[in-house]
Amino acid sequence: MDYHRFERPNARRRENAMSQQDTELEAAVFRRLLEHLDRRKDVQNIDLMIAAGFCRNCLADWYREAAAERGIAIDKDASRERVYGEPFAAWKAKHQKEATPEQLAAFEAARHKT
Repeated sequence: MDYHRFERPNARRRENAMSQQDTELEAAVFRRLLEHLDRRKDVQNIDLMIAAGFCRNCLADWYREAAAERGIAIDKDASRERVYGEPFAAWKAKHQKEATPEQLAAFEAARHKT
């Protein structure tokens, strides 16, 4: 399963029918998610991948892909900075721990779920 490519069923068709209010609400939810993840730096990306099949890097990839679909060029570093709130290298040095053997095993098991 490609965890970076999750998309809700009928998302393309639904996007065309969205109102401005829907767009604003979804944007507010996205900002709140980023704020929540910023407060929960203790939750490692690998733990997010194990539990939910996505992580902060996935969000950054999806942000960049959404921009590209709209003809907006955003590079990987800029999209990660948007999600992490600072350059990724700085965030990683301060907050990311080495994955444990247990986390790596759980990640591998989660990758093979359908």
